Amino acid sequence: MNSRTYVADDGHARCAWCEAPGFEAYRHYHDTEWGYPVTDERRLFEKLCLEGFQSGLSWRTILAKREAFRAGFAGFDPAKVAAFDEADVQRLLADAGIVRHRGKIEAAIHNARLIPALRQEFGSLAAFFWRFEEPAEKDAPVRGESETSRRLSKTLRGRGFKFVGPTTCYAFMQAMGLINDHAPGCRWRAEVDAARQAFTPPR
Repeated sequence: MNSRTYVADDGHARCAWCEAPGFEAYRHYHDTEWGYPVTDERRLFEKLCLEGFQSGLSWRTILAKREAFRAGFAGFDPAKVAAFDEADVQRLLADAGIVRHRGKIEAAIHNARLIPALRQEFGSLAAFFWRFEEPAEKDAPVRGESETSRRLSKTLRGRGFKFVGPTTCYAFMQAMGLINDHAPGCRWRAEVDAARQAFTPPR
């Protein structure tokens, strides 16, 4: 093992970041979601929004509130969120179950309104994002961003998206399977590699 992994009580080695005694949802998220390829539009939009809300906070905080976010943001259906108005902003600002930050709430609504243009140009939101896939690296360094995440951030910002800095984009890429950042030694690294190899990116 190394500082990037730990052995849990079930005997399996996992990425050290998901070691959170008393918060099993973190381990479950690591084991079943993080790094596996995603093409579903709602999940892609949800993750883009939630990574924006995470800015300045921990993913554990956001994950604990994810169901409340889903309820408040209409299941992260981009078309429904795009139709939100000031009454919805006020409703969300009063929702103690989510992160009540006006700028981030308004950014999620604003970003939803930009998705149809991506869909029209690239065929789907997934086809747009999968243009930024990174190859797996055997001994990838621990990092908060990459050249690809900087390029994705610049592209999104150029199209008017908000709360999509390079670090936010890198975390999005890690979670949605555009890169396999499971630590060397993590049992799930090989599983995610296999899932990515069997996956055909949308074009």
